[in-house]
Amino acid sequence: MFTSVLRFLTTGPSAVRSAALRWAVTLLALGGAACLVWSAVIHLELWSDGYRDIATIGPLFLVASVADIVLALLAVAFRRLVVLLAGAGSLILTAGGLLLSAHSGLFGLKESLKVQDAVLSLWVEFAGGAILLVAVVLLAVAPRAPQAAGKQGNPSRTPSRT
Repeated sequence: MFTSVLRFLTTGPSAVRSAALRWAVTLLALGGAACLVWSAVIHLELWSDGYRDIATIGPLFLVASVADIVLALLAVAFRRLVVLLAGAGSLILTAGGLLLSAHSGLFGLKESLKVQDAVLSLWVEFAGGAILLVAVVLLAVAPRAPQAAGKQGNPSRTPSRT
């Protein structure tokens, strides 16, 4: 069972039968990666503008920015379901953290949605999360390509005489 779960989580576009779906997953992964980088840049700018001095929040901005850049690189390079899901989760949780901070406070900080880049950050993060979730769903439910020729039996198009 563990092997089948691991195989499922490491599914990439090459496992999908349809060329159109493979391209769709690749383009969605690129779009999601762009949103991950954009979110990272917003948070790095805010971190350098003074958020680094806020206890807990400052280090979290830096860690989230670095993690999002790493996830973006992994999403572009590998396009695996688990990476795309992690990227979507990171973006959606970051946006949720901002909303929680603006509504009731988070780690002692009560944020406002009127601060620099708050609304832009929400748009980028929710859009990027949605883009990556669509890629995850496509990978999860798309019909699979046949196994490699060596595992199928007769790899030629000529009927076997045996």
